[in-house]
Amino acid sequence: MIQYLDGRVTLYPGNCLEVLASLPENSIDSVVTDPPYHLTSIVERFGKEGAAENKTAPYKRASAGFMGKEWDGGDIAFQVATWKAVLRVLKPGGYILAFASTRGFWRMSVAIEDAGFITHPMIAWVFGSGFPKATRLKAEGYDGWRYGGQALKPAIEPIYMGQKPFSEKTGTANVLKHGTGAINIDGCRVEGDGNKTFIRDAGSRSREQYRTGTTLGAAIATELGRWPANLIHDGSDEVLAAFPEAPGQQIAVGPENGAKAPVNVFGDYGARDQFEPRGDSGSAARFFYSSKADADDRIGSKHPTVKPVDLKRYLCRLITPPGGTVLDCFAGTGTTGEAAWREGFNAVLIEREPEYQADIAERMRLCLSGPDEKRREIIKRRGLADDDAGPLFGGAA
Repeated sequence: MIQYLDGRVTLYPGNCLEVLASLPENSIDSVVTDPPYHLTSIVERFGKEGAAENKTAPYKRASAGFMGKEWDGGDIAFQVATWKAVLRVLKPGGYILAFASTRGFWRMSVAIEDAGFITHPMIAWVFGSGFPKATRLKAEGYDGWRYGGQALKPAIEPIYMGQKPFSEKTGTANVLKHGTGAINIDGCRVEGDGNKTFIRDAGSRSREQYRTGTTLGAAIATELGRWPANLIHDGSDEVLAAFPEAPGQQIAVGPENGAKAPVNVFGDYGARDQFEPRGDSGSAARFFYSSKADADDRIGSKHPTVKPVDLKRYLCRLITPPGGTVLDCFAGTGTTGEAAWREGFNAVLIEREPEYQADIAERMRLCLSGPDEKRREIIKRRGLADDDAGPLFGGAA
């Protein structure tokens, strides 16, 4: 166990299953993690039934995974046992956010759900710097055709969102007992353009008052921004161009303005708070949180799937209670640790690979450096341009 940043970030070097077994039950407030993607095909990793399992066989468990990394082989992110170990240490009501590839997301999701988590709608992270890896079809009459497992340009990465079941009868009771069970909506609202949104300060309402829209308070103005969505983008020109121009809310919404338009489709699901028109306009991209990637997020590491610190900060803030502890059991270069620390949380990191343990140590050291020193050290670690691992979003060849 190694501690950084005055003990607020703890790194456990080693196998995640062994480390998780040593942690106290119900001791973690949230999980933000980026497991191996296991992009080597099932046949290549496991072979046909009865195939030999040795390093010289054409089908072998030891085959390397994403970008030739041996640690991406295997199937630890697809094992129910992995997520049962995570479930044990997470507090009741605690949330998990886990990155995956578009090819492996379904398999990982099933494993997490089978471990006992409640599955929530996924979060889609959309970016513009993905790089296709396709092989040209060399046959007459097939000019322009390609084949391969990533023939289309990758532009989305799914993030699984799940929750450990409550131990108490209601969400409120669970939060009051454990501090976990709710997400930080207001802390993660999408910054607007200064236009005020009016919400109803309802105070306490009975079930009947909520159903009928009767309130005890008055409309108050807030500039907290738009409600967070399950789509996040990188703000790149390429992604912004995909969003149409769209006006903001043009009519008043709330219990004083009649039935909602979707009632005939979804039924009456209760009165809404009062929202006055925004009257703004612009790209629909403004409705969603934008995670700005910085080349320095890589800190000179050659890890192939480094995530932006801004993105990890947002995700930690979304699901972690004040003063809580975030777990990343596949820590990589430690972006979750830096993100949690910058958001005022504690972090527990688990990382098996010595190369990335060194990256984590350097990242933690640079957290306390000034921007100029940090930049100099990153350039020094990066070395020659030819040694760089490439873009943050899997664009390296």
